[in-house]
Amino acid sequence: MRLLWSPRSPFVRKVMILVHELGLQDRIECVRAVAVPRGAPNPVIAAENPLGKIPVLLRDSLPPLYDSRVIAEALIALVPDGEKILPASGEARLTQLRWQALGDGLTDNLLLWRIERMGVSGGDPGTMASYRAKVVATLAALEGQAAALAAAPFGLGQIAILCALGQLDFRYRASGWRPAHPHLAAWAETQATRPSLVATAVQDDIGSDEGPVMDLVFGGG
Repeated sequence: MRLLWSPRSPFVRKVMILVHELGLQDRIECVRAVAVPRGAPNPVIAAENPLGKIPVLLRDSLPPLYDSRVIAEALIALVPDGEKILPASGEARLTQLRWQALGDGLTDNLLLWRIERMGVSGGDPGTMASYRAKVVATLAALEGQAAALAAAPFGLGQIAILCALGQLDFRYRASGWRPAHPHLAAWAETQATRPSLVATAVQDDIGSDEGPVMDLVFGGG
């Protein structure tokens, strides 16, 4: 299998953390692909995913898979003990899926907010305020669930949330999210040395241009 991949994409990182957790590294070949947030889509990506987004999992003699949620389901099904990452049924499964929704949704808002900020005149103020409010509310919700995140077996939901927090650290370096959310930050810190996270640490591209690093300040207007 081949994965259309970028070292900066939080959704690609989500898939790659899962690959490491499931022990599938030897079965996945990473193929560098740059998704373009503005302008014409990358034709290499668009040929496999009409949405022009990564990750895309290319399978021999089978249709490609996208997005990260679909790819995750497919990878989990490949290993006998995949249920350790996403239980097959019951409240434990729903909890992991709910956390995945929060993590993926937070990542979406961070990416869209940044794209808006890179637009004409720094973006529409109302749209920017809306993204900020959603990010702040989601982080507050996750702060309240930090103990549950720590107590539950490590799974797909925690992976999605850690990727979103990694995007905060990468693109919103002066945000101050950690002091404002001490329990969430403490949990994230306990996971920072997990081998799958270390192996998939976000890396920037030398000479790339995706706009400025943004600040998100908590506790102020």
